[in-house]
Amino acid sequence: MHKHGDEVHVNDTEASGGRKTGAMRWVLGVSLLLAIIAMSAVWIIPALFS
Repeated sequence: MHKHGDEVHVNDTEASGGRKTGAMRWVLGVSLLLAIIAMSAVWIIPALFS
């Protein structure tokens, strides 16, 4: 981080404040898949017994 007059400049690493491992992408993908399976089960199982 450095100042240039009244402006403060930071690089990408300092601005993000963390690592970019891609783990959140996996968490969101698995959660989406589980939600689709659960919603499909709620719809399909009652339809089978009607």
